[in-house]
Amino acid sequence: MSPGDAQLALPLDAPPAPLDVRLRTMGLREVAAIRTHRNRSVLVSLTRQGVLRVHADYSGAPDRVIAAIVRFLRRGVSAAERRRALEVLRTWPVSSPAPKPRVARRAPPPPADVKALVKLTARWHELNAQHFEGGLRDIPIHLSGRMRRRLGQLVYHRSTNAPIEIVLKRRFVHRGPWADVEETLLHEMVHQWQAESGRRVDHGREFRRKAREVGISPRAVADLAS
Repeated sequence: MSPGDAQLALPLDAPPAPLDVRLRTMGLREVAAIRTHRNRSVLVSLTRQGVLRVHADYSGAPDRVIAAIVRFLRRGVSAAERRRALEVLRTWPVSSPAPKPRVARRAPPPPADVKALVKLTARWHELNAQHFEGGLRDIPIHLSGRMRRRLGQLVYHRSTNAPIEIVLKRRFVHRGPWADVEETLLHEMVHQWQAESGRRVDHGREFRRKAREVGISPRAVADLAS
């Protein structure tokens, strides 16, 4: 390449200044420290110790919003001007912290349940290898004493279709013929297969076809989670 063909190197965009620097540049004074938070109910506040608490999402706000924060906090500002500054603050969208997933807390199962669950889990792995080529993902199995009409159910996330757990009726597992318990377990595994393969979780044509394929009755011997 000849010197005449050379191109000028363009400078990279400078990273945005931190929020505390932008606030002080806009004229913020008499603040001991600046702390960010994600509480949507209080966007901006000043403690008695002179600590400014401001929502973290304002770090990406334009200069007019940063200037409004400074006006809102400035001493001697009229109530009307403070209200106008607050209106500008509210034009910038702020987010809430992501909700923490709820974790279901269960009491430790009694010894009889533990023994049954070990047996059921082992059988789940055998049936997974036998009928699903080992393709189903590991899933927890639980026993419930609250089930009345149902013998079992697949609990799954309604929006993502992700399976969560298989629940079987405790009394049925302990007292029912083991062959019927296995059939109910396999029934729920067919629903698990539907969910994991992106199919609709129901007792429709695909369910009946798969049920016959794995050797169980296509009738709804165990209902879905409501």
